[in-house]
Amino acid sequence: MQQQSFTDIEYGLRKRTTRREEFLRVMNDIIPWGEWIVYIEPYYPKGKRGRPPIGIEKMLRMYLLQCWFTLSDEGVEDAIYDSYAMRKFLGIDFSVEQVPDATTLLHFRHLLEKHNIGKTFFTAISSTLDKAGVMMRGGSIVDATIIGAPSSTKNADKKRDTEMHQTKKGNQYYFLITHKAQLCLS
Repeated sequence: MQQQSFTDIEYGLRKRTTRREEFLRVMNDIIPWGEWIVYIEPYYPKGKRGRPPIGIEKMLRMYLLQCWFTLSDEGVEDAIYDSYAMRKFLGIDFSVEQVPDATTLLHFRHLLEKHNIGKTFFTAISSTLDKAGVMMRGGSIVDATIIGAPSSTKNADKKRDTEMHQTKKGNQYYFLITHKAQLCLS
């Protein structure tokens, strides 16, 4: 059993549990982690070359957070640093380890997509939720980056690009690039 940190103690003294925290608690309880790890294991790198791989369960939890909260690879990494509930779900203790980076998650997601594993898991989650009488409602978090660009918003056809959005920071206008999370069911 891992020793509690001051943050764990402080967080435990709250009077209210957030919806996110409750959702993650329910998902932690209903997902058969051991079975899913065994399902992924034959495809997961063994770590014979390069740096040692991060545990399958930790990567799977990070991938699920990404899907449930519609976050980009970078967005889920930032959200875990920012959210105690997500950190707790992931099982990260900053005194011992750091959050897996966005590139590591990208490789894990591609591995699941290549072997069509994500779709299998989400079908299993949906059927388990249906049996338990629990309904999952959607929501989203937008992840965007401000970039400097030429002042013209017109493309080669001399028309305004309908997919570009802009924002004002100080007295300067910038374009927004939104980071769209990859579909988890592909």
